[in-house]
Amino acid sequence: MIRSMTGFATKSGALPPHSWSWEMRAVNGKGLDLRIRVPDWIPGLEAGLRKAATACIARGNVTLGLRVVREEGGGGLAVNDAQLATVLEALARIEMAAMDAGVSLAPSKATDIVTMRGVLEQAAVEDDNTALAEALLAQFGDVLEDFNTMRSAEGAALGQVLRDQLAQISDLTEKAGALATARDSQNVQTLKRNLARVLDNTDGIDPDRIAAELALIAVKSDITEEIDRLRAHVTAAQTLMDSAGPVGRKLDFLMQEFNREANTLCAKSQNSDLTQVGLALKAVIDQLREQVQNVE
Repeated sequence: MIRSMTGFATKSGALPPHSWSWEMRAVNGKGLDLRIRVPDWIPGLEAGLRKAATACIARGNVTLGLRVVREEGGGGLAVNDAQLATVLEALARIEMAAMDAGVSLAPSKATDIVTMRGVLEQAAVEDDNTALAEALLAQFGDVLEDFNTMRSAEGAALGQVLRDQLAQISDLTEKAGALATARDSQNVQTLKRNLARVLDNTDGIDPDRIAAELALIAVKSDITEEIDRLRAHVTAAQTLMDSAGPVGRKLDFLMQEFNREANTLCAKSQNSDLTQVGLALKAVIDQLREQVQNVE
């Protein structure tokens, strides 16, 4: 199955006091370039995400981002025992000094003490970041599924384009084969007439040399192998598209082979109609090559 390299997915979730949002996107690339941006205070998260992603993505420039937000105020208030002891000790000393000096002080109230700096403070919350990491890794499977679903949908449309272009290449290859057969028949008659004219006006020509030259001309203009290889390449491309797993690299290599045969066909054509077909082949092959750049 053909799958596109481009894709996009978003998802959000929560595990109180944390909430988060994912964003995953990809564009074309020669290989797999995976860039992950996640909070570094969550243990083992990046390594787990990378392992999961590389297991089901073969090619593309992929960016994965995760934003985690923690709700404030979830820890409540707590008394700082050390600070409270310091404050009470100071108050006792102050009261003793006042008594010695004959100064009367108003009794201290608890509400007065808790308002002193550092006595009452926000309670620290010990986050279970391991549980958070497990929840994130579990949900990342859904992110990957959405991401690859989009790439598969784009790949289905892309696959139809590729099949249509392969069908054009197949038709042009058969047309080139038919034109080559007609051209060869005409060339044989032309060579016979020219040979007869030469033999009538020349004495002492070595018949073996003439036969060798004619054979060389025939070999240089023969495109049977190019036609056969183009047919084989079309079959190979169709087989790759029906196979499981990433096939973009193999198709990319096959495009080079297609182009090589089309170039050779044009060079050997020696016929305007056949040259036109060869140029049409090159144009479709170039279009096919551009589309293959999108295949994973």
